[in-house]
Amino acid sequence: MKQTIERVLRQYKKKKSTGENLKPSAVLIPLFYKEGQYHVLFTKRSYDLDFHKGQVCFPGGGPEPCDSGLLQTALREAEEEVGLNAKDVEIWGELDDNLTLTSGYVVSPFVAFIPHPYPFKLNHKEVEAIFSVPLLALMDENNLRQDYYPTENKSGPGYAYEYEGHIIWGVTARILRQFTELLRSETESGALG
Repeated sequence: MKQTIERVLRQYKKKKSTGENLKPSAVLIPLFYKEGQYHVLFTKRSYDLDFHKGQVCFPGGGPEPCDSGLLQTALREAEEEVGLNAKDVEIWGELDDNLTLTSGYVVSPFVAFIPHPYPFKLNHKEVEAIFSVPLLALMDENNLRQDYYPTENKSGPGYAYEYEGHIIWGVTARILRQFTELLRSETESGALG
């Protein structure tokens, strides 16, 4: 499966988003292999943060002057938030930029493979908890809700994934939706089992 995901991402040409007053940011989509299948790592944001309090997301954030680019931003933020060292991360590819609908960020997602188990160290000022979801569960349309809008802002596609009490919505769900759609044709051949 690793080679399949890498091939799909290598062949994909990322679509960039630009616009006035959009703030750049980057996230890492960490994948790992556990109990015979691939899992996606998520964080639940702290309620002490200014934006997206308590929401499920990927490790990430905005660039700092020390970052050489948005990939470096995603790696730095993953280390700051969950203690994931950049030397332990294998980047597989990029997905399309996505816009947050309420806070004006353009998010650049980077798909990566990480070792498991891993000695995560949560920064509780930013991250309340981490959890994972099997990739195949995210690819199962039964776990996807459409027209999900937990706030009054109903612009853009309202996707949400539900898994074991976790609701993944907003830009994180849109990023996941693109990723799973890119991989969907591969499941028919059984390559993602």
